[in-house]
Amino acid sequence: MSNTLLQLDKLSKSFGNLKAVDQLSITLEKGKVYGLLGPNGSGKSTTLGMILNVINPTGGSFTWYQGKRTTHQALKKIGAIIERPNFYPYMSALQNLRLICKIKQCSYETIQEKLILVGLWDRRHSKFRTFSLGMKQRLAIAAALVNNPDLLILDEPTNGLDPEGIHQIRKLITTIAELGTTILLASHLLDEVEKVCNQVIVLKEGVKFYEGPVEEVSQSFGFFELRANDRKALTQFIKTLSEVKEVKLENNYLKVLLKEELSEEVLLKKLTKANIYCTHFVKKRPSLEDQFLNLTQS
Repeated sequence: MSNTLLQLDKLSKSFGNLKAVDQLSITLEKGKVYGLLGPNGSGKSTTLGMILNVINPTGGSFTWYQGKRTTHQALKKIGAIIERPNFYPYMSALQNLRLICKIKQCSYETIQEKLILVGLWDRRHSKFRTFSLGMKQRLAIAAALVNNPDLLILDEPTNGLDPEGIHQIRKLITTIAELGTTILLASHLLDEVEKVCNQVIVLKEGVKFYEGPVEEVSQSFGFFELRANDRKALTQFIKTLSEVKEVKLENNYLKVLLKEELSEEVLLKKLTKANIYCTHFVKKRPSLEDQFLNLTQS
């Protein structure tokens, strides 16, 4: 039995001359947490709008459950938070969720479980207008989960939250994923995707630049910054090493990029054996931000 929930095949959307999404092909499998990562304006929200049937594609297609369900049928098994939580301010959390259940045509039975999950059961009788922004966002997640969806779609879920609120939402997303719900999280925050996702799709200007495990985006063997009195000899020797990917001069140092692991101890031994002595010797690792920029740079 296939675990494929959703397949996008060359999905595109243009607004006049602007290509918001350009031939995007991705596959979502059950049980994973996907990060749709890219700067603002990269096409993340447009992509979500198309798969949720609120924006019409101008090209390509997408299928749910290997084509066994129509988009209309599939959306009954999807939970989504695309914009700011929108509840009736004068109604309690419980009343608002009961109304959501009526709209979604699902049982009230899951309400208690979902409010406990998001940490709001004790506030179930409090009016929505008394909630902090973080509580409102957690209530929105509860509302998205009342129909026990196969897929939870979140668009920038921590926007505007304070550090505590961000931590609570990220922890909650991890818990939901552990309970077996597939998650598609759109974010421009590298840190967020690295903390909660195990797969990542990187977009820039509507084009997919990378799709794969999060650790492969952030994985790096690092680089050395080296300087020696005899730069020519140092350069020639470094270029002979199998672990070295590239050598370039930067800020009067040799920047040595690696394609496999090479420790400080091992390199020092090799240099000493070759009678090359460095006046500057530092190993660094690029940040996830650097890795992301490497992926998306034109």
